Formats: sequence, structure tokens, C-alpha cells
Amino acid sequence: MKTNIKYLACALLTLGACTKQLDIAPEGSPSAGNFWKTKEDALKAEAGMYENYNDENFYGRGMFWFINASDDMVTGRNKPEGDNIKNFNKNYIGGGYTESQWSLRYAVIKRANDIISHVPGISMEDGLKKHIIGDAYFNAGLVYFQLAANYGNQKAGVPIVTPDADPAVPVPRAKDVNENYDYIISLFLKAAENLPNFSEMKAADYGKAHKTAAWAYLSKVYLYKKDYANAVKYADMVINSGQHQLLDNFTDVFKAANNWSKEYIWSVVCTPNGGGTGWGSKLPGVMLTNKGWGVYNGWGYYLPTKELYDSFEAGDQRREATILKPGDKFMFFGQERSFTKDAGATSDYQFRKYMEPFSWANPIPAHVNPNGDNGTTDLNVPLMRFAEVLLIKAEAAIQRSGAGAGDAELNKIRQRAKLQPKSGMTIADLKRERRNELAGEWADRHRDLVRWGDAQAVYAKPLHDSRDNVIWPARAFDPNVHDVWAVPQKEIDNGAGVIKQNPGW
Repeated sequence: MKTNIKYLACALLTLGACTKQLDIAPEGSPSAGNFWKTKEDALKAEAGMYENYNDENFYGRGMFWFINASDDMVTGRNKPEGDNIKNFNKNYIGGGYTESQWSLRYAVIKRANDIISHVPGISMEDGLKKHIIGDAYFNAGLVYFQLAANYGNQKAGVPIVTPDADPAVPVPRAKDVNENYDYIISLFLKAAENLPNFSEMKAADYGKAHKTAAWAYLSKVYLYKKDYANAVKYADMVINSGQHQLLDNFTDVFKAANNWSKEYIWSVVCTPNGGGTGWGSKLPGVMLTNKGWGVYNGWGYYLPTKELYDSFEAGDQRREATILKPGDKFMFFGQERSFTKDAGATSDYQFRKYMEPFSWANPIPAHVNPNGDNGTTDLNVPLMRFAEVLLIKAEAAIQRSGAGAGDAELNKIRQRAKLQPKSGMTIADLKRERRNELAGEWADRHRDLVRWGDAQAVYAKPLHDSRDNVIWPARAFDPNVHDVWAVPQKEIDNGAGVIKQNPGW
């Protein structure tokens, strides 16, 4: 696997050996008096922004419990807090799965703000300095977007903590989510000004931010903001950059050999055995069938539904590449198996997208973490791929100009899935293509349903397994309350009354 920023971090820390993750306090940073002097300090600070990527609750489970609320999947095992989240029950507040989402991301913002404040004053090579500063703007923009989309609406946004803010003083929430989006846009614009193209980066720097990643997220923020003209503008900047294209085969997107392919925009950089614990997202192990048929300790969460399986058109090659159903053949630890569910599993499907590392004979430790309780692999977990940029442009174009305006982009995706091209495609077609292309990914089907205004009707229907058994009952989604998630209780408690809860929670 290519050297990535996680290894760079260890090399810079003079630990003697790369045996542990960064020794950086969760919400602190080195003082200005003894740090921020050299290029090495700047690189250490840059690496520190990525430390939380390795936290189980950052990109492994954590915020994915919110994505699990959608109709695409169910909680695979009995987990009361996970059940409460999926059922929009306020009893989940204060639990362990999502309580840290807020603080983990504001820790990234703090570290990014420190770089923005201090690195400009360091004497170092200008190109490297710009990349580090751009990386900070990008990471701040990304986690702000995740926070704003999940916790903010027209009633209140999330706190905007600027580089010059006093970290000891609680910051009140922004007046609404559009104030957040405007600030996030300013961060991504500054990121794009400073960042190189991915093709200009050395392999040792893969995993750091790059220009088209900033443009891609600008297009997504504008889509959420319903500024469709700018969503199209920045999607086109990515599309026309010459940096990206779809891979010919959908299945190939989810092979570790293609971690840095032309389809790559932004991912969680993952390793199966970095420093003995692995780094990156544990999502492949979390989605693997519970107990892994006695071979490897899968966790058995986030299992697909019949509703997702049936949403694919006949002949869509993405369906079998995305979902395993009873009786499907697949390779696991070098042996062909016929898929069977765990006896206690809620659903009799499993997501297949992240299974390639487990297919090899003797995959430990080259492809799969030796510790099944920490199921990282050598497959980078995608957060944004080129296909989503095409979908963003198509959606924005249809919203602006009506049916057919997104045909060019949607047909590129359909043709890769071995489906016939269509003309005059509507927003309903867009919704299906987005669902089928991005199922089980961080693109967030739940958030899509909320912003489209579809969540209440969709969640009023039960979910089923392959035999049409109800595996999750209908749920009551109140769009006036459940369009956002509850602010973690500890943030309200620690905020001295400054940070208020979302109404209804």
C-alpha cells in the first residue's frame, strides 16, 4: 500500500518505532511558545488533524448510526441505543455511540484553526506551506459540513469557532444552517486556492487534501443549500479538471488496488495493521456478518433490506456488487462460500462493497486486521467519489431546468451499471440512481431522504428481509423535529447554557 499520512505522522514523532497513534491531547495542541517554529512542526500539526479519523466513533460506527436510520439498512444485532437512534427515540441522547461526534469534529476544527493561525508565520518552502494551510481549511470545512448537515436546520445552526476564538469560551449556535453553509463555503474556497491537484502530489502525501476534493464538497454544500447554479458550477469544475473519471467496472471501485484510482475524490485512508492496531475506518469489519462464519470476528451491524435490493432495475450490475443475499457465492479467506446469515441477525442480507480484502487466501495481516475487534482493512472507505459528483450535477441540473437536464451524467452512471441509457430522466430517476450507486456508503441515504422531504412517508413503511418478513416496523418521523439529530447532552451541559438543544428532542 502507498505510504500515507498516518505513516508520515509516526515518522515525524521520533517514537523510535511506529507502534502507536499520535500522542496529541484530544482537544488541545502544543503551545505557541514551544511549537510552530519549523517545517517539522507544521507537518506534525497537519498529521494531527487526521488522528480522529482512526477513532471507532468517527468513521467506523459513530456517525454511521445516523445513516443507519435510512430504509436501506437495519441494525443487525440487538443494540438498544442503535435501535433508539433508528426509531428517532430521544432515549438515545447521552449514549456512547454518537455522543462524541460533536467533540471529535470540533477537535479537528481546533487543530485546523491552529494551523491557519500559526503556519503562515513559519519559514518553510512556499508550496508545502500552502498545501498544509489548504489541508487545514479543507478539514475544517469537511467536519463543519458533517456537523451542520446533521445538527443544523433553519431554526439553528452549529457553533462557528473561528481561528481567533477563545477556546475557553463557549460559542453559541449559528442563527441557522445557511449561516454555517456560507462559512463552510468560505473554508472550501480558501482550501481550493491553496491546494494542488491530486496528480501533482507525491505518493507519500496521498490522503491529504487536494483541489478537486475541495471543489467536490463545494458542489455538495451548494446542493444542500439549494443553490443549484453553484452546485453545477463546482461539479463541472471537477468533471472538466481532467483529474477524474469513472472506472469501467463498478466492482473495481471497491478494490484496494484502486484506492487512488481516477474515481477517488476523498476517502478514509485505511491500513490493516498500522502500529499493531490498524488505522482508518472499521466499517468493513462492522458490516461483516456477525462472527464471520467462525473464521473472522465480524460485527454484524448495518444490514441491507429487501427495499434496497428491490430498488435496483433488472440487470443492474451494482445490485450483486453491493448486496449479498442467501445462496450467493463469494470468496472469503480464499474459499468460495454460499452466503448464509448469522442465526441472530435481523436481516438475511449483507453489504458486499467492502468485502474484497476478506476474499484473499491468508489475508491477515496484508489485507485484514489481525484483531477482529478492530476490523480495518487495506481498502480505503470512500467518503466522496467521482460518481457522486456526477449525481450532484445531475440533481442540481434537474432542479434548475427540469426533466432531462441531468441525462448526460446519469447515463454515464447507468451505462457503467450495464443499464440502457434513458432520456428525459426526472428527479425520481435521480433519486433511484443516487440510492443504487451509493448504497451503504458515507454519502448518507438518510440525509438525502430528509432534504428531499421524503423521510416521513418512507419511514412510515416497515422494512423486510428477502422472505418478506417484517424486520423493522414502521416508524414515526416528524419532519419538524427529526430533520436534525439531538445535540449531544454533554455539550449542552458543558456549554453553561450557551448551546441549546434542537427543539423536540
